[in-house]
Amino acid sequence: MAWNEPGGDNKDPWSGKGGDQGPPDLDEVVKKMQERLGGLFGGRGGGKGNGNGSAPGGGSGGGMKGLGALIALAALLFLAFKSFYIIAPAERGVVLRFGDFKEVTLPGPHLLIPLVDRVIPVNVDQISSFRHKAAMLTRDENIVDIELTVQSKVENPEDYLFQDQTPDKTIRDATETAVRETIGKSKLDFILTEGRASVADAIKVRIQELINQYNTGLRVTSVNTLPAKPPEEVKGAFDDAIKAREDKAKVENQAQAYANEVVPKARGAAARRVEDAKAYKESVIAQAEGDTSRFLAILTEYHKAPEVTRQRLYLDTVEEVMGKSRKVIVDAEGGNSLMYLPLDKLIQSAPAPLPSGGTPAVAPERVQQPQEQRVREESRGRRIR
Repeated sequence: MAWNEPGGDNKDPWSGKGGDQGPPDLDEVVKKMQERLGGLFGGRGGGKGNGNGSAPGGGSGGGMKGLGALIALAALLFLAFKSFYIIAPAERGVVLRFGDFKEVTLPGPHLLIPLVDRVIPVNVDQISSFRHKAAMLTRDENIVDIELTVQSKVENPEDYLFQDQTPDKTIRDATETAVRETIGKSKLDFILTEGRASVADAIKVRIQELINQYNTGLRVTSVNTLPAKPPEEVKGAFDDAIKAREDKAKVENQAQAYANEVVPKARGAAARRVEDAKAYKESVIAQAEGDTSRFLAILTEYHKAPEVTRQRLYLDTVEEVMGKSRKVIVDAEGGNSLMYLPLDKLIQSAPAPLPSGGTPAVAPERVQQPQEQRVREESRGRRIR
């Protein structure tokens, strides 16, 4: 055995030498750890102070101070880490102090009291959307399938967190109410044709009014409605109605085009007739005024010389009347015979006018008719008697 060999220095396990090789004492281990910690944090570790191997009287107090300093440093680091917070640009910070609302902070770094204040970040730029689809009854008692998408975001973080426990459910219920109310006030044709945009605007306004009553802190950004359509059971009849409406619009357009073509022509003809009537009116008035002026002039002369004026009027009238006649019959005084003057034939047999610078043309010898000769003879006989 190794402990019994020469030079082994009697290192047997049963000898009294080497008593320190036994199992270590637990108190001794704790003391050594305290000494090391004390030396690390500025305490004094005196090694083996007295003969029994115990630490000096000040070693235990220094170790406790070092542990306290370590705990204090850790606490300071923890408080420093928890004393500030940063709010992102798209968020708002809702600060609670002892569980009660204190304020809403803007984006950036901020301070708080650790273990007293609590910060809840709320995203105010994020758009939340949901789709709503339902069959609604219109004002004219028709059923229409309507589908829309509602988009919203947080406007008031305080109300969103504390005023309404379920703001998302509230806005869904408000959407259903607003859609039912708006569709119930509109007719089917209006919803399916030109009223789509106005219906969406009315639904948006109504949803906002309802969620404001519950202080949800939400703001409706947009309401997008898909094209409404009738139920499948009446789709055929509705398509026929749409086609009839399109035919009506086509006929109206054709009628309007015809009116645009005819009305200007009619207005032009009417304007021409009005102008002709005005011209005729002016000519008649002018002629009447001229006749009046002539009559007044004759009246003035009549007052001056009545007999002469009457004779003159008679002669002018006879001249005007006889000038238009081709035959003249003269009733001689004191006789029963009538004298006939064929002026038309006399005019036809008159010699032609003299040519300029020439000799008078020789008229052909006219053969007197027996009737004309007889009339002349009778006229001479009456004159002689």
